[in-house]
Amino acid sequence: MVKEFQQVCVEFISKMVKKCFFGRRKILLQEALFLYQATSAVRGMRVEQFTVGTTSRCELVQITAQIRAVVRNAGVESGVCVVYCPHTTAGLTINENADPDVVRDMVYQLQKLVPADDPGYKHLEGNSAAHILASLLGSSAHLIIENGDLKLGTWQGVFLAEFDGPRTRKVWVQIVGR
Repeated sequence: MVKEFQQVCVEFISKMVKKCFFGRRKILLQEALFLYQATSAVRGMRVEQFTVGTTSRCELVQITAQIRAVVRNAGVESGVCVVYCPHTTAGLTINENADPDVVRDMVYQLQKLVPADDPGYKHLEGNSAAHILASLLGSSAHLIIENGDLKLGTWQGVFLAEFDGPRTRKVWVQIVGR
């Protein structure tokens, strides 16, 4: 998408240069050059993937280090990191990563909130609770990149939330920045 936009900018600049030689507004050329320079500063925007192995039906797995590695490898100093979980029975969350009891308490309360064995579920696969919990937590997280690293609070970490494990899950990371 960036390459396509850059091509449009180049074509626009070419037209404006020709118009400038014929006495047209020079401000248009300056605007076109600004747009081109702005899009040239955006790096890559490709999607990186890593996998996470889970070991139980319901758990939170710390993935901050893997995301930080993707950010470092991208060479972006400032921007946004989008983390996405492409599964319907797993999600993502940001929460405290210093005390493991917080993670245990979260899993405990989530399982109480949406019990796995409710006889009212109609879904034939038997994992309705996993779908509900994944929807409640969400499938993406948006993080700020500053000085080449994630801008997280002192105690914050990013977690993959597994609700239908054990499985191997994919996590996609896209970085936009310069």
